[in-house]
Amino acid sequence: MKAHAIRFSQTGGPEVLSYDEVEVGDPGEGQVLLRQTAIGVNYIDTYHRSGLYPMPLPSHLGQEGCGVIEKLGKGVKGFKAGDRVAYASAPIGSYATWRLMPAARVIKVPKEIDDRTAAKMMLQGMTAEYLLFRTFKVKKGDTILVHAAAGGMGLILGQWAKALGATVIGTASSDEKAALAKKHGYKHVIVYSREDFVARVKEITKGKGVPVVYDGVGKDTWPKSLDCLATRGMMVSFGNASGPLPPIDSRDLNLRGSLFFTRPTMGHYTATRPDLELSAGRVISAIKSGKLKIRINQTYPLREAAQAHRDLQERKTTGSILLLP
Repeated sequence: MKAHAIRFSQTGGPEVLSYDEVEVGDPGEGQVLLRQTAIGVNYIDTYHRSGLYPMPLPSHLGQEGCGVIEKLGKGVKGFKAGDRVAYASAPIGSYATWRLMPAARVIKVPKEIDDRTAAKMMLQGMTAEYLLFRTFKVKKGDTILVHAAAGGMGLILGQWAKALGATVIGTASSDEKAALAKKHGYKHVIVYSREDFVARVKEITKGKGVPVVYDGVGKDTWPKSLDCLATRGMMVSFGNASGPLPPIDSRDLNLRGSLFFTRPTMGHYTATRPDLELSAGRVISAIKSGKLKIRINQTYPLREAAQAHRDLQERKTTGSILLLP
């Protein structure tokens, strides 16, 4: 059958993306055919497009979405045609009107959650889940630091960490973004364009520092993020929005207080079906209970994916971004 998809044949800026007609076949063994209803846009998509994370070319793009199962491949159990499902994993190719997905990588969407929320709850929601529950287990009474507090990932981390009983410090580039973050769990928001976030973190924590920094920004916040950590604190680098980190000298970790450093990725935390179900289940429960709200502030037609990337990289967006087929 004919469908449309965003593809690119060379790496570069948003201009390399094209809106193409593609052929989608019947689902093979273990696969489902999805009619997509909403598609998540994430910073990792720009890494694939730019070549920071190399991929075979030409390539499709995107790894998060929600859709309706239209056809089952051989051997698929536990699903039926008409089921609403969401996913956030390989294979790449969510920027499409129709697509094939391994049944083992999709999760049923409960009726209480609409398609747009479902499309954005998976990658950022499950990233927040493993960061807060498994990479560093945030507990009541902790004071933590989250960079890019007003972004889609930041708003989720702020809400969920507060629900866990943490005091959440965030950084943002403007007063408007700071105000948004404060509505989503942050007790303190540092406007880094005019404040030294290291000095403010030390002031807030009475000189102690924080036990964990969650940093999806990368180059621009390194090494100051290390200076915010308490002795034996953990630096969690989960993204490179401003560019990749420089080479890390292990002596820096020692001299700053026997620090821990980790560069996690969701793929390793949801590699097995039980881990995927655990992570997605926690996200769904948090949304259904009201502890977590997915704020979708921007939507674009699928064919305007390039503009969505421009706006994301120019920091013109807040909250989450969707493409609509």
